[in-house]
Amino acid sequence: MSFIPHGVITPVLTALDSNEEFNKKAYQDFIDHLIKEGVHGIFALGTNGEFYAFNSKEKIAIIEAAVEAVNGRVPVYAGTGCVTTKETVELSREVARMGGVDCLSVISPYFTAIKQDDLIRHYRAVCQAVGDMPVLLYNIPARTGNNIDYKTVKAIADENPNVIGVKDSSGNFDNTLKYIENTNPGLSVLAGSDSLILWTLKAGGKGAISGCSNVFPRLMASIYDLFKQGDFEAANQAQRKIRPFRNVMQMGNPNSVVKRAAQLRGFDVGPARAPSNIESKAIDDALLEVFKLYD
Repeated sequence: MSFIPHGVITPVLTALDSNEEFNKKAYQDFIDHLIKEGVHGIFALGTNGEFYAFNSKEKIAIIEAAVEAVNGRVPVYAGTGCVTTKETVELSREVARMGGVDCLSVISPYFTAIKQDDLIRHYRAVCQAVGDMPVLLYNIPARTGNNIDYKTVKAIADENPNVIGVKDSSGNFDNTLKYIENTNPGLSVLAGSDSLILWTLKAGGKGAISGCSNVFPRLMASIYDLFKQGDFEAANQAQRKIRPFRNVMQMGNPNSVVKRAAQLRGFDVGPARAPSNIESKAIDDALLEVFKLYD
């Protein structure tokens, strides 16, 4: 498999209008901004893109708009994971046939409690359904209730050659290390927690899918760029600089706070879909105070 996920990839916010309907122009303008600021990939319908808030028809329209906006400038990742294997297979097939998407990101099934053997069967069905389309596993147990064990990642990747990486949003660096240390070196392990980007790179990971890069794309991309240039001290300074913003993210639903932050920075991304939209003077005040550290 020639495609290698790497760098700082933005799980781009899905722009909505005041009626919470998809705003294609604002979405594409925002993607253009992110690419010009130096991010290394665009990920449509990640957690920050509110994948959970849209039906299948809307998801297809959003992914098509992302492909059109990127226009081959950086790789495009598309989130196609759903609760059931059947729905995940159907959406993944449709996106794989679409063209212009470089990699499917498939979150583990959520809400329903499942075992590791169930995960293996789930990913096997998805991988077989999409031929040689690259697939990135997505582990975020705090949201899904299901952690993908490192032995399971190895089993899935060993069986399915189109599995080319895993994003670890567990926030547990030891879990990330287990992914890196116990799988094929060719597998791309990506940080899903922005506080662990540099440490994941140092441990042998390939980059990150960074929610904060929606708000500070140049800063977040610089962590990877500076690390690759061998300037660890500057990369560490960039990594440390994001901490105050991440502290504010904990004041509410994190990806909703990120979307509100982008709004306050002047980007027409609209609200998050209710009930996740944020109306909090305390959060707004905290964000505006934090912005002073970056301007």
